[in-house]
Amino acid sequence: GPKFVNMFYRFARFIMIKRIKKISVGTHIPFAAAVMWEPADMYIATARHRVAYNKLLQILQRKDFVVQEYREKAQ
Repeated sequence: GPKFVNMFYRFARFIMIKRIKKISVGTHIPFAAAVMWEPADMYIATARHRVAYNKLLQILQRKDFVVQEYREKAQ
């Protein structure tokens, strides 16, 4: 449900941030710090979050649909 998708999205973001920090150590890439940056305009940040959240939801729904179709054809 929606709570699982929200938890999965937050977990994926957490893992992405940890991986970026690990990869960028010693390279002087400021991207890892930029990921944690809080934008001044929270309206734009909320809109970007909603777009990313909806895209993840669409991907998960598409995967679920494909899995269900595969199970139906396998029977």
